[in-house]
Amino acid sequence: MNYAQLLFPDFSLIFCGYLVCRYTALNRTVWEQVESLVYYLLFPVLLFHSIVKSPLDLGAASSLIAAGLSMGVIGIALAYSLPHLPWLRTHIDAREHAASAQVAFRFNSFIALALADRLAGAEGLQLIAVLIGVCVPLFNIGAVWPMARHAKRGLMRELVRNPLIMATATGLVANLLGFAMPVWLEPTVTRIGAASLALGLMAAGAGMQFGTLARAKTLAVAILSIRHLILPLVALGLSKAFGLSSVQTTVLLAFSALPTASSAYVLAARMGYNGPYVAGLVTLSTLLGVVSLSFALGVLR
Repeated sequence: MNYAQLLFPDFSLIFCGYLVCRYTALNRTVWEQVESLVYYLLFPVLLFHSIVKSPLDLGAASSLIAAGLSMGVIGIALAYSLPHLPWLRTHIDAREHAASAQVAFRFNSFIALALADRLAGAEGLQLIAVLIGVCVPLFNIGAVWPMARHAKRGLMRELVRNPLIMATATGLVANLLGFAMPVWLEPTVTRIGAASLALGLMAAGAGMQFGTLARAKTLAVAILSIRHLILPLVALGLSKAFGLSSVQTTVLLAFSALPTASSAYVLAARMGYNGPYVAGLVTLSTLLGVVSLSFALGVLR
């Protein structure tokens, strides 16, 4: 499978956003408004629709769910632990870490869906939909908590106010209650989702400043190592520990090696943190996804 071709659309949109912001009249003032639109409207609609459109068969995939959640908890724990490691403590800024920890465990759900379809067809899509449905709430809470804690804001207050988490939670409840999107509304919601993906990636490119990565290289290496090296190894161990089938193992390995979520940049920027630094990490993660997916699905599988 050509992973570079699979990831090229995301990277090209990031690059387009970077060029448009730097070399046209559509400067940062414009893109700040785009970020607000994506964060408060487009991404929430996308998350809700992504979760409700595929029924979640929790019983049939209980082992995969347990493995996916375990991998998520391990990823979050590893990301949170970085400032407390003796050999890294003096090289990591607490505020930069609070904003970027999410990059280590969040994932790009669109690439996940496209990859699962190519790897295992309808069964793969069903399994990845289950993982997305149960893991997104955990990962979004894990993303918000360090930023809320560092800013000394109440976690529950931030969770309730966070449109991405509210959309995810309501989508999961609606799915479990059997809600189905009305046929007449489906095309509109689908187009909103497509717009959110394109604008979110372009906003990440518009906010990107590679100089910020140079000032926190140690943190960047640690975060991306968790996302693209350690988690695939963890997934392999969990697939054996939970006795997953061949298809489930393939889906879990693919899930573990995905590039990080493009909305990581928007979340950090909207919560008042260093968005350009997170945007740089999103870009690097998209590029590294080619390597980590090849490693997970070619070497480990």
